[in-house]
Amino acid sequence: MTQDELKTLVGQAALHYILPGMLVGVGTGSTVNKFIDALASVKDSIAGAVSSSNASTERLQALGIRVFEATEVEELAVYVDGADEIDHAGHMVKGGGAALTREKIVAAQSRQFICIADESKRVTVLGKFPLPVEVIPMAAKRIARQFAALGGLASLRLKDGAPLVTDNGQHILDVTGLQIQDPRAFELQVSQWPGVVTVGVFAFQKADVCLLGTEAGVKTLTF
Repeated sequence: MTQDELKTLVGQAALHYILPGMLVGVGTGSTVNKFIDALASVKDSIAGAVSSSNASTERLQALGIRVFEATEVEELAVYVDGADEIDHAGHMVKGGGAALTREKIVAAQSRQFICIADESKRVTVLGKFPLPVEVIPMAAKRIARQFAALGGLASLRLKDGAPLVTDNGQHILDVTGLQIQDPRAFELQVSQWPGVVTVGVFAFQKADVCLLGTEAGVKTLTF
């Protein structure tokens, strides 16, 4: 199967965790788009969704799914999102779609995180995929120097030749050259740096379940 077909497979498999009357936390990205498309098939049985990005909100609304603000909801039963990398313990690197801050907020609001990914995203050690870090622009160069001290090379993410601006009005640094052996300690450390809005290591909001698309079908990993 192609990677796109694997994404469709896990997007549909995630419906198993969606029960009637639920408000569903919805992530961002190409794999999540497959889940949103699948979610449309049960839209009349759910209460609606809380979205992690403007792009996902637009897709949900276009399919007739009601979108609530996170501030309107105390808690979500389930959050469904993809990952750029996921390790053996459910720790992830996320933010390739530049929505990491809102993704982490909605994940923290949810009782269960269902990660949907194809098998290429599974790694032994996080860090091969460039680590996204959302930063306040005035701090970007200093934060890049701090990553250099850890052996990482940080570059400013661009869009159409200009710095990409997130839904929160901030910039993204993508950091290569890291091997993140202790994701919780790393997330805690970088989160304390002045000017860091969110680091794309999801260790404190790690996956509870991963639906992994493989050539043999969907493999369910529980952490």
